[in-house]
Amino acid sequence: MQEALRIRHQRLKLLALFAVFAVPVIAAWVMVQWRIGIPEQRTAHGQLAPEVPQLAEWPLTEPYDTLDGGDWVLAFDCSSACAQESDRWWRLHRALGREAPRVTRLRIGGEGEVLPGEVDSQWLEVPDWHTAGRIWILDPQGKVVLTYGREVEERDVMDDLSHLLRMNPDRRAAPELDDAQR
Repeated sequence: MQEALRIRHQRLKLLALFAVFAVPVIAAWVMVQWRIGIPEQRTAHGQLAPEVPQLAEWPLTEPYDTLDGGDWVLAFDCSSACAQESDRWWRLHRALGREAPRVTRLRIGGEGEVLPGEVDSQWLEVPDWHTAGRIWILDPQGKVVLTYGREVEERDVMDDLSHLLRMNPDRRAAPELDDAQR
């Protein structure tokens, strides 16, 4: 009798050990299959814009060469309320802190004084993908990463830009990162 009880006890231990490893796998499979318990989290506030060409192809008076080739670009259409828009994005640029030198602001259109860290340009012809008051974040190669409408909150652009800068270290400051990639 005691021998049967001991064998049953050993079998229960073995089943418990299997359960400890199998239950998390089964739970994960159920979560993935039926989308139960998976958060619907959105990380980017802007929209992707694959129809927007690279910055070098934009019909601008100032060519892309005038921008620092390693910088991210915050381009914004300044066709109306230019002084306010320019100041708005200048303040965001300053709020980036130590990451600010990695970003260049490209003001397209508008009149008035060019603020520090800003490059001024004009449309030679307005492209069909353009809408007034648009904001674009471009990577160092000139590709549009995210786009925003005029009504966007500065905090949303700041969150996205900070995230992009954090996820993409500055290759100019750490050349050993390029060597590690090769």
